[in-house]
Amino acid sequence: MPASSCRDPFADWLRGHAVPLTHLDPEAPLDDLEPLRDVVGDARVVAVGENSHFITEFSVMRRRILRFLAERCGFTVLAFEYGFSEGVPLDAWAQGEGTDDELAARLATAIPVGVAEPLRWMRRHNAAAAEPVRFAGIDVPAAGGSLLPALAPVADYLRQVDPETLPMVEEAMRIAGSFAGASAASAAPAWTRLATAEQDALSAILMRLHMRFRAVEALYLSRADRPGYDLALRRLEAACSADYGFRAMAGLYAGTGLTADTSARDVYMAGSVQWHLERSGPEARIVLAAHNAHIQKTPVSFDGRLTGLPMGLHLHDRLGDDYVALALTSPAGHTADMRPDENARFGFAVDDTPLQPPEPGSVEAAFAEAGLGLSIADLRQAHGIAGPDRIRIQSAYVHTPVLEAFDGILNTPTSTVADL
Repeated sequence: MPASSCRDPFADWLRGHAVPLTHLDPEAPLDDLEPLRDVVGDARVVAVGENSHFITEFSVMRRRILRFLAERCGFTVLAFEYGFSEGVPLDAWAQGEGTDDELAARLATAIPVGVAEPLRWMRRHNAAAAEPVRFAGIDVPAAGGSLLPALAPVADYLRQVDPETLPMVEEAMRIAGSFAGASAASAAPAWTRLATAEQDALSAILMRLHMRFRAVEALYLSRADRPGYDLALRRLEAACSADYGFRAMAGLYAGTGLTADTSARDVYMAGSVQWHLERSGPEARIVLAAHNAHIQKTPVSFDGRLTGLPMGLHLHDRLGDDYVALALTSPAGHTADMRPDENARFGFAVDDTPLQPPEPGSVEAAFAEAGLGLSIADLRQAHGIAGPDRIRIQSAYVHTPVLEAFDGILNTPTSTVADL
């Protein structure tokens, strides 16, 4: 069989259509990113992914893209895979509240997913900008590790508008505090060790509080303003979603979980993006930083089994072409595999894992075959081509039709694990 017949048609397409980028310096000029303007178009939400957290090259590339979209394309909000409730004080800091050196303390308990440097850039940018860039958290609290960052401000709100409910929310906080951790990796196993009565009591209290918020909305609005109500309700919904997640993860680990049951977190994140979009003005445009597996527009499957309906699928359904998803990946180097370890700081250990050669059929194999380095490709131009059917997720692969899952892809020739 001639060698040419074994060539990947998508790799051939990449050779003719991928655009090289010149560097990864987040502070250097942005001219090489101009091809991104055509990929983004008029979209109001542009998601920028990564195939693994804790990768240096992905972090600096996302910082460059944030600068480009804010400085040259008029984007006004950075939404991050970070707690919705915890993001509120971070936005205040990015707008100039407090002192420059306070950020480290504000982020001390958070998983270092690359939010610090974008926030520092935003604070510098906003000090002189006519149009400030806002920060928005979108996730459940503490990456699913604790309900307290959401429930504590809800309690403060209820103390003002509905003190009769304080015993309920305080009981919820007591139970939540008994298994709280820095992430779902540590909190979920601790939740399974709670007595069933405690697990059920927590869920029942949260549901009752949520229903009461809805039932007596007019009463609450007569005692406080609309923004305060909306913020408190969204925080309560974060706690409800995280609580559901504990049950879903317990079922997953036990082998008894329902299909795609852990998708509650992604539904909450998609709703948070829309929440911020609706409250940021008609001209608002959002840069959304999250994992590739959260931003993709197709279901997530492993070994042929549907495991999740990601945030990007919901945003694409709701926003159509106003949602654009850009994946970041790499064919070589090292990745950060996260191994569950309850004794580790965040409930998981990060293993610096050498990447094996890309699997045939992967988008990484196509970039390697095409001989491309740092580059970007607009996947919407690849109509009619048999595209890759998988993309890396840490050192493994998620099987998905890549040309349907993402609108564009950025390739770095190698990846390295950041110091944590």
